[in-house]
Amino acid sequence: MPVPDGAAYPIQFEGETRRACCRGCQAVAQTIVDSGQGAYYTHRTALPATPQQAEAELAQLGLYDLPEIQESFVRTETENIREAALILENIVCAACIWLNERHLAGLPGVLSVEINYATRRARVRWDNSRIQLSAILKAVSDIGYIAHPFDPGRSDDIHKRERNTAIKRLAIAGLGMMQVMMYALPTYIATDMTTDIRLLMRWASLILTIPVVVYSAWPFFIGAWRDVKRRTLGMDVPVAL
Repeated sequence: MPVPDGAAYPIQFEGETRRACCRGCQAVAQTIVDSGQGAYYTHRTALPATPQQAEAELAQLGLYDLPEIQESFVRTETENIREAALILENIVCAACIWLNERHLAGLPGVLSVEINYATRRARVRWDNSRIQLSAILKAVSDIGYIAHPFDPGRSDDIHKRERNTAIKRLAIAGLGMMQVMMYALPTYIATDMTTDIRLLMRWASLILTIPVVVYSAWPFFIGAWRDVKRRTLGMDVPVAL
């Protein structure tokens, strides 16, 4: 947000004095810089969510902590031990399952996590006196996935949407492959092709591969970047490389 003229909240960054808009932003920014993460401000490509947006997201997740909301998908074993049935989005391989199970199992208060790869359905048991369901859902969101209360109708909608998107990506990749082969094959079998035509064929092939890489292969790059940020090696990393 804009820094008001005359704001007296200095921050030391890269040997220069910068100004923050308020004492809260000053404290957060200085903490990031002092912890050695100042490169965040150099490499970020967009501004983070505003406090109002973050509060709205947390408030929405907080609704899942209400007993009347949990009635449809949470089973209460004892006063504090509960089990929820969830559906996960953005699952593309077994490594995604492993990452989510490992991440959630490491949360204080989470007792067990089981995720079915075929159905994307997760069962999470936790101690409600130590951790709230909203915190579990936010933890899933923090690693790039989305968790919803399990609902058969919603599960079918998610599967259909993911399947349709996958079919579109496959179709683009198939069309791109065939067109590239049409341009590439003559460069191997033609004996009287001039250098200019051969170069033109190669440039045409390069242009046709761009939508395949950008659109069809996009999930692999997203998954690989997520794994790199968490310092884990998933299946998407070698595929992207």
